[in-house]
Amino acid sequence: MDTISTNPPPAEDGRTTCYRHPRRETLLRCARCDRHICPDCMREAPVGHRCPDCVRDDNRTVRQARTVFGGRPTSRPVVTYTLIALTVLAYLLELAHPAILDQFDSIGTALVDDAGQRYVDDGADYPGYRLIGIAHGEWYRLITSAFLHLLPTQGVLGILHIVFNLYWLWLLGRVVEERLGGSRFLAVYLLAALGGSVLGFLVDPHQGAVGASGAVYGLAGCYVVLARRLHHHPIEPSRVIIPFLIWMVLSAGWTSWQGHLGGLLVGGLAGLGIAYAPAKRRTAVQAAVIVALALLLLALVLLRSMNLNG
Repeated sequence: MDTISTNPPPAEDGRTTCYRHPRRETLLRCARCDRHICPDCMREAPVGHRCPDCVRDDNRTVRQARTVFGGRPTSRPVVTYTLIALTVLAYLLELAHPAILDQFDSIGTALVDDAGQRYVDDGADYPGYRLIGIAHGEWYRLITSAFLHLLPTQGVLGILHIVFNLYWLWLLGRVVEERLGGSRFLAVYLLAALGGSVLGFLVDPHQGAVGASGAVYGLAGCYVVLARRLHHHPIEPSRVIIPFLIWMVLSAGWTSWQGHLGGLLVGGLAGLGIAYAPAKRRTAVQAAVIVALALLLLALVLLRSMNLNG
């Protein structure tokens, strides 16, 4: 089908004007549709110049570049930096209002009195006390706990808690986001955070926990899978293994191993689904893996909640 010119009629003296700016005189034409364009509307093209409408039409038909795993390439790890900023912002809010820790940690079930004091839920009915936790509908704790960290009042370990997690997020996040693209990277991060909270809820629902460790361990598991798939390790293993070992020694006895293990397993499984998805239906398979893992985790939360409330 031929393009119909929509140039404005020439002026009485024969002058031609831009089809988008009728008051601007011009002799330039679009190399594709042959309409007159002024210098402000002129866009560079492989041959000659084109108008904005033709450039827009061309962009719709151009195949977008993709990473090796199907994501959109990004020049900057925007999602990684955004997660870091949100974690720092949450920490500043904690410093201003320490009660946020009790309101958004990953506690499964507990009793709270009017003063906010928390007690272990032993299944008995205590007048004047209310039940809180994931088992009682506060499912948001599964994710919000991943953005909170111990306060400096817990000593030097409280500061190291957020420092180490932000370091690993910065180190691993940039590489994983570059390979997966922003949306897939965010899905893996949140899914790993969910996995860590869920395993903690399943094993010990009476123990609350906070920290991005589960999500970060999930990034580590995903990174290992991607690196093996490509046979390329952009990060020296010592830069990952040594800090992890140091943190495991320093935090032994007071961190949630369930959160670490849950995040690692879920992040690794998500990485497998993304890295080894068939090229023909890659996006659909990857989305199905992410959704299936999320539904499985939520189903486990539901079953555990029913068990605790029964």
